[in-house]
Amino acid sequence: MCGICGFTGHRNDQKAVIERMMKSIEHRGPDSEGSFCGGEITLGFRRLSIIDLEDGQQPMESADGNLQIVFNGEIYDYKELRAELEAAGISFRTHSDTEVLVNTIQQYGEKALDKLRGMFGFAVWNEKEQTLMLARDFFGIKPVYYAQIDGHFVFASEIKSILAFPGYKREVNRLALEQYLSFQYSALEETFFKGIYKLMPGHVLIYRDGKYEIKSYFKARLTPGQWEEGAAQLETVLDDSVKHHMLSDVEVGAFLSGGVDSGYLAAASGADQAFTVGFDEGNRYNEVEKAAQVAKAAGLKHHVKIISKEEFWNSLPDVMYHMDEPSGDASAVALYFLAQEAAKHVKVVLSGEGADELFGGYNIYREPEALKMVGWVPFGIRRAVGRLAAKMPDVKGRDFLIRAGKKVEERFIGNAYIYGEKEKNQILKGGVTGQTTQEYLNPFYKEIENDRFFGKTDRTKHTGKVYRIETKSGSLGKHLQDMEKMQSVDLNYWLPGDILQKADKMSMAHSLEVRVPFLDRDVWALAAGLPKDAKIADGTTKAIFRKAVSKYIPQDTDGRKKLGFPIPIRVWLRQDDWYQMVKELFTSKEAEEFFHTEKLLQLLREHKEGKKDNSRKIWTVLAFLIWYHTFFYKESSEHQLHSN
Repeated sequence: MCGICGFTGHRNDQKAVIERMMKSIEHRGPDSEGSFCGGEITLGFRRLSIIDLEDGQQPMESADGNLQIVFNGEIYDYKELRAELEAAGISFRTHSDTEVLVNTIQQYGEKALDKLRGMFGFAVWNEKEQTLMLARDFFGIKPVYYAQIDGHFVFASEIKSILAFPGYKREVNRLALEQYLSFQYSALEETFFKGIYKLMPGHVLIYRDGKYEIKSYFKARLTPGQWEEGAAQLETVLDDSVKHHMLSDVEVGAFLSGGVDSGYLAAASGADQAFTVGFDEGNRYNEVEKAAQVAKAAGLKHHVKIISKEEFWNSLPDVMYHMDEPSGDASAVALYFLAQEAAKHVKVVLSGEGADELFGGYNIYREPEALKMVGWVPFGIRRAVGRLAAKMPDVKGRDFLIRAGKKVEERFIGNAYIYGEKEKNQILKGGVTGQTTQEYLNPFYKEIENDRFFGKTDRTKHTGKVYRIETKSGSLGKHLQDMEKMQSVDLNYWLPGDILQKADKMSMAHSLEVRVPFLDRDVWALAAGLPKDAKIADGTTKAIFRKAVSKYIPQDTDGRKKLGFPIPIRVWLRQDDWYQMVKELFTSKEAEEFFHTEKLLQLLREHKEGKKDNSRKIWTVLAFLIWYHTFFYKESSEHQLHSN
């Protein structure tokens, strides 16, 4: 686990530039560093030693000396791949998964990506072909960013490393802000920094002679069919994934909330230590006792951190700095403290990200069933009623009527929907200039509608086992139910854009590796084909998953309603100290650059007086302003100070 960076093209100050880029991501790998300066390529690496502690140093070359790699992540099937390569005559100098990866690429080229089981963001320089290959894992667990600056192609694990490259001029991408206000995370391919892009999950980029091409090698597409294997088969696949994710030369701990996902991982993994955070704001915001029950049943040493209101607020600039881009997800802050606590005791933890997206765990996925009660009403009438309801005061039942009058493609953009288009036009100076959120997602909805899938599918595991799921011939998307369309959006946008970004950035801020066993290729191979009834059944989310893992956790945890990561910001924003601090930010010069501040203050007053719960809308803007101050005011002033 580490941070990577680099650039193409010769510079007289190659060494100094790469050292500056590496220094900016030192937190990702404090154990050691390494660099490679060739004629047309410069590679940098910061290491957090997890596997082959003595000899796993990077950059690393292939057996034939042609390839140079820097790699962030873990390859969990590296032992199997190594045996395959040794049978083909390739010899190894280390016991690291990095050497296996670079030689797998040497042997198979881009097709090596289909063989990998793991999480990764890596860069490989091919000396003979003078090409650079960047790749990001299937679900977007590990980040990769890139930019073209003054004739150089620049890449890194974090944006701040690219900001350290000479010649980049910081400018806010206002289109990213427009979408962020709805999604609560950076949804576009171009980041909040104009000219800096993220490589999307399941994509590979090939750079050659000043130009680059991006190709998709994996798509998270649901293929629901008839499945008769049952919970026992799922249990076997999950246990195998956990076993592979425990491969390490250092101790592996576990994050533990009061829910079924982390409870299963903590108990099934055989970890010795678990970590939980909570707030001293009542049971609604504190799952410590529930987590403690799971820890006790599993025989785990349980570490707990209670986060105070003051330290939560004081951490915000550091959180936004490490996030690289603004995040309106307040649970990122809780994750920051959770990783900080865990890093005092271990270098690696297991975490439950992905289970809800794969197995249908979000409560919102039950909405299509609830809307069926008015399904007998012709859609034209429902749409008319919904439009009338939108003009009514915000009373109970209004939102239901509005949503019943919209197709899923019109009403669902993911787990978060903070500001609607009308609201964005009211608070943004200049209004919305780019696409609406629905316009932005339309191509994806059309893509899954037109995806074609024929006959019987054989999903082959690395071990040779096969799952057989019968699927109807024809256009696959037309067989997706509304719940599965919602799940597809979350798999491709919410999961990489929000859930995995905060997991990577908040853990690496404290030099901690987070592993996510649910986001495994073999687990996905099975989960993608599950029918809806295996996910949502009798009003229960993640139905088959709960059955598969029930023996590992207390019964109370197994059946518990999903709470997410509850954060008491709605409470704190009504208290005088937070109200005044937010008011000050909402009337600042930074706020005036982007927003009609009187509209922001109206949101704040309504919330303070208890007229509306505007907490998420307030927090989304607040997070952006703190991020903007951190990267465009604080950093620029510090840069001027050091240069004088």
